[in-house]
Amino acid sequence: MTLRKDPSPARIVGVLDDGAASLTATALAHLRHADLVIGGHRTLALFDDDIAPRARRLDMTGRLAEVPEWIHAARADRLQVVVLATGDPLCHGIAAYLASHLCVEAIEVLPNVSTLQLACARVGLAWQEMKIVSVHAADAGEWTPGAPPAHGLHALAQALRAHDRLALLTSPHNTPDRIARLLLAEGLGEQFQMAVAERLCSADEQVHATLTPAEAAGRRFADPNVVLLWRLQPRPRPVLFGLPDADYEQRQPDKGLITKQEVRAVSLARLQLRADSRVWDIGAGSGSVGLEAARLCGAGHVWAIEKNEADHAIALRNRAAFGVANHTLVLGRAPDGLADWPDPDAVFIGGSGGELAGLITLCLQRLRPGGRLVMNFVTIENLATATAALTACGAAWDVLQLQAARSRPILQMHRLAAENPVWIVCAQQGSGDD
Repeated sequence: MTLRKDPSPARIVGVLDDGAASLTATALAHLRHADLVIGGHRTLALFDDDIAPRARRLDMTGRLAEVPEWIHAARADRLQVVVLATGDPLCHGIAAYLASHLCVEAIEVLPNVSTLQLACARVGLAWQEMKIVSVHAADAGEWTPGAPPAHGLHALAQALRAHDRLALLTSPHNTPDRIARLLLAEGLGEQFQMAVAERLCSADEQVHATLTPAEAAGRRFADPNVVLLWRLQPRPRPVLFGLPDADYEQRQPDKGLITKQEVRAVSLARLQLRADSRVWDIGAGSGSVGLEAARLCGAGHVWAIEKNEADHAIALRNRAAFGVANHTLVLGRAPDGLADWPDPDAVFIGGSGGELAGLITLCLQRLRPGGRLVMNFVTIENLATATAALTACGAAWDVLQLQAARSRPILQMHRLAAENPVWIVCAQQGSGDD
């Protein structure tokens, strides 16, 4: 009996723009003996002289989802397959995608130097501490502060706050000039130096190593390119939560319209936030709870709504002052617009605009498993409405009354001045009999 030999794995070969010169002898031999070569239009043309005339070529431009089946069918026919990928195929490249759709034994990766490594070498920057960010995403247009996570530049806006050095894989839409405009929009234009490396390893390679974001914002750069960013100033180390009330701009009638520091801290604790939590802030007021939640949820996002135009404008200014990029604020009256928000892990209701019972029902329905709903009340009537609505929904809930007293000077001594008592109501989906 003759045992049938397993087909050879598909070779995922990393290439650069100097063509065959970028390949090892082993990688070049695999390419020249391949029966099927898969690559983008530009890459296939780059290696036109090194692909055997008998070999079939498949252009995967815009057809990535079909590549696993192409490989599967070719291996079933015992064909030698090579997939051409740029740089290191395991660094935001196709190799991880193929490995997730084919068994690990079906592929073999022959990496090349990443274009990010090359760019760092050209500029003279050590890259071991670089945060690598890919902005290869569907074109969502220019970045605007407060854009939601679906925007292709959202991850970059987040990473800029958390890292000192970044290496960016750009796209035809999310270009260096658009990235520079993001920096300016987020108020980071003077904090970063920028380098753009165009068409690395090609005859017309250019590296622009000393750009400011303001300079790059109005220029166009040859494609393909990569971007390096590094801080010129120390990265801020902000307090995450529990900030003094005075740190926030507030609308000032008799007292500032803000969830006070002590109540804010307890409310955030009861929300049980995680690094990647999705948070709703309903009745944002000055924005204090939502903005501190955004800092705590560095890999998550906060969606906030405020009906009062003056408070909405104040919350926008507070967001700019606090420098968070994972906070979306809209002007409106809940529940209008909440249907477009993703299901939350945590909801804070600081104001309801007279829609409290309906909002409670909606929020409990939309909460993800294990999620928390936290509400603040200063009137007995709203507390009664809330507990009745929670009971009707079969939620598990509890109430905490919090009354803080702050020291105040009196002559050469100090007295305690009581703040208004606040009821903090915390609820979860589930039986109120627990």
